[in-house]
Amino acid sequence: MRVEAVSPEQVRARLVARVGELPAVRPRVLIDGWGVTDPAALATDLISPLRAAGRPAVLVRADDFLRPASVRWEFGRDDPDALLDLALDSGALIREVLDPWEAGADYLPALWDAAQDRSARRRREPVPDDGVLLLAGELLLGRWLPVDLSVHLALRPDMLARRLPAGQQWLLPADARYREEADPESAADVVVRVDHAERPGWVTER
Repeated sequence: MRVEAVSPEQVRARLVARVGELPAVRPRVLIDGWGVTDPAALATDLISPLRAAGRPAVLVRADDFLRPASVRWEFGRDDPDALLDLALDSGALIREVLDPWEAGADYLPALWDAAQDRSARRRREPVPDDGVLLLAGELLLGRWLPVDLSVHLALRPDMLARRLPAGQQWLLPADARYREEADPESAADVVVRVDHAERPGWVTER
């Protein structure tokens, strides 16, 4: 494994180039990383350059496909196993977003408002011609989500521990299990090390 020091701008440019190389007509790109790495921010930063390249891009947040609180928190709000096993409605993501996007059918941009713990009350929207789906969130790899490119924002365990607030240290056991079971740095098509966000590392020759 070799880690090449790059700038955030180079990360964006390389990801846009990788999307352009995908054979899919309407590619689905997964951006995985803990909240402290802000995968949705990276996805948002890709929208303008993708559109400039003639590829209308849409961001879907995995947090908008969480299960109701009664399911997510059945074993408490800080249970790492429940976070991995119960929180995300992967089936709904596939059914309402990923499969329709591939088929060019209408997709649902959000299913559940986790903050209000109620339906997001969103209407289905048409998939744009030559559109690119950017699906961003936590713990997304190893769930058999059908995507055309997967990106993992990698943090060393010690760096994750330093960046998590005191009240979120319970996420560390979830991270350890995620590494063991999903092995995100091997599973992802692209790995970007973000131990230092302003000085990311592009992982090659994995």
